[in-house]
Amino acid sequence: MDALNLLESFIVSAETGGFSAAARRLGLTPAAVSKNVARLEERLGLRLLQRSTRRLTLTAGGEQFLAQVSGPHASLQDAFAGIATNAQGQPAGLLKVALAPALGRDYLVPLLPEFLRRYPAIVPDWRFDNRPVDLVAEGFDAAIAGGVELTPGVVARVLARTRLVVAAAPAYLAGRPLPRHPAELAGLDGISRRSAATGRERSWILRNAAGEEAPADCRTRMIFDDPDALLHATLQGLGIALLPTPHASRWLASGALQRLLPDWWVELSPLSLYYPNKKLLPPKTRAFIDFVVEAFRAPELLARLEGR
Repeated sequence: MDALNLLESFIVSAETGGFSAAARRLGLTPAAVSKNVARLEERLGLRLLQRSTRRLTLTAGGEQFLAQVSGPHASLQDAFAGIATNAQGQPAGLLKVALAPALGRDYLVPLLPEFLRRYPAIVPDWRFDNRPVDLVAEGFDAAIAGGVELTPGVVARVLARTRLVVAAAPAYLAGRPLPRHPAELAGLDGISRRSAATGRERSWILRNAAGEEAPADCRTRMIFDDPDALLHATLQGLGIALLPTPHASRWLASGALQRLLPDWWVELSPLSLYYPNKKLLPPKTRAFIDFVVEAFRAPELLARLEGR
């Protein structure tokens, strides 16, 4: 097992480009990962990685060695994962999942009691973050998000079709005529979202069932980079906003928000469950996938997510 640990430190360091990133994935200290790689190099009599203050790079010998060992190492990982159960044969271990904060809090955390009742030996290790994650490089078992670009070795399973809808608090709409066409949004205060990828204010094109399109242009009053902040500013009556149906549906149902232009929307990328494309998934990951897919088939949950 010692040789496997040394090998794993090298492979993950090569994949992530640094000892610190590899340490986070492996649950070790950067010093321990560096020491493991150095011990492997000593055993092989070969320099595998070039160290610099910014990034690790593979030597020519390191590239050749990585190509030779990656496949067998992955097969061994799958073999170990395939028997990762407790003494009673139940799926067991840490389940590392990446979730958007609001989505995870509102839709996944409420499912935890039933999940833990079925799989008491699984320990959820969930990361709530709006940033896209690299499942393979960062060692996640799964992720739930929308619009994530697929990377090699990852597959996606669609859970729901979501939209952006125009909404505002009744307090903001009081005394104002309701818009009948997207062009009339220009006279209203808008709470906009800044793109994390570009750093610019997002712009949207609304569509209707007839296939017509129109820009969702309003008078920008404020710009946020956090969807939760955008939602809460809308609830406080500070302006109108384009809100994802998973965030907005509960507030629309309660009357705290009112939907404008109900025949218009922005189609979003599907909400999907992402996981590594392996022939042999760990039992804990397979259990989580099956459980989430089953839960998201519930009509009431789908209606909230899709804004129906």
